Amino acid sequence: MIIDADVHISPFKDGNRISYDELLLRMDRSGVEKAVTWLQPTYFRDVELGNQYVFEAMSKHPDRILGFGWVDPHFGLDACLKEIQRFVEEYGFYGVKLNGAQNYFSIDDELISLPLIEAIVKTDRLLAFHIGADSIEFTHPFRLAKIARRFPQAMIIAVHMGGAANPDLSRAMIEVAKECKNIYLVGSEIRPPAVLNAIETLGPDRVLFGSDTPFELMHVEVAKYSALLENFNYKDRNLVMSGNAFRLFTGKRSHNR
Repeated sequence: MIIDADVHISPFKDGNRISYDELLLRMDRSGVEKAVTWLQPTYFRDVELGNQYVFEAMSKHPDRILGFGWVDPHFGLDACLKEIQRFVEEYGFYGVKLNGAQNYFSIDDELISLPLIEAIVKTDRLLAFHIGADSIEFTHPFRLAKIARRFPQAMIIAVHMGGAANPDLSRAMIEVAKECKNIYLVGSEIRPPAVLNAIETLGPDRVLFGSDTPFELMHVEVAKYSALLENFNYKDRNLVMSGNAFRLFTGKRSHNR
């Protein structure tokens, strides 16, 4: 089984955005059984509609789509808190993602970000963050370390693990994850040597496969990981490609859905 821990879908048709029907076709081609799914850019346009679309996809394909909500602090604390409540009580999402790079905020901001993180943690859902070099000041791994230390009970997913642009911040991300055991790394949009370094340093139980579809080609990323992990035993390959994600997501969805 393969679980892709980083894919985007959108109800909009412009640009390189894809629908959930197209996502399912790509999953079938790639041999991917399940996908961690959140909304796709443009992030400032109809975030609520994007979240609703992810919910629709998960509702129609609950065995394949692992839906995540998305909150942008610039819409205001009250609006975001209501969205988080909807994610849990109505949508039954597995977690919530924050992207300081696309939404222009420091992920550890005391006023606009941490209150949302605290609310998410209280729901016992997973926390996901874009951690990339495309916005070093907003999404640096050391900012995530502050969050992980402040909320040690939270299970945190670091998407891109410091990649997504230059300079590569993966070493800093691995250093943080080595200290903060509640952080798991998604090796999407980053060079293979960095992923290999993470597996060898942290162990195969802390790294998840992710393709960053549609920004990358899912079947190509699956092939890349197959080559990357060829010298690992079956158990360790399975952990990276699905086992870690399966373990993280067990019990993280509302039981009333």
